[in-house]
Amino acid sequence: MQHTDKEKLARAKKRVEDIKGFYTHLTIYILVNIIIFLANIGVFSGTGIHMGMSGWGFFITPFFWGIGLFFHGLWVFGPTITFLKNWEERKMKEFLDKNQ
Repeated sequence: MQHTDKEKLARAKKRVEDIKGFYTHLTIYILVNIIIFLANIGVFSGTGIHMGMSGWGFFITPFFWGIGLFFHGLWVFGPTITFLKNWEERKMKEFLDKNQ
């Protein structure tokens, strides 16, 4: 019975670490994109505010990084991705059973 409690504790700890990792990723995404935005409008250049990059060029970093952030969120919070975690658990159990 203690073995089961240890497994539950380990899974809970892993889940908390995954959630913390997502929120860290989200925070860095927001901060970096604010800095990029401010740099593009010329806040750091000392020449006054002007739009540097125009069109799609301005949105490349937030867009593609946002896609990665979206999938990270699905991995952490999405119920449809649980089959991947179940697969990992099954594989780990399979390897443990082979070694015994």
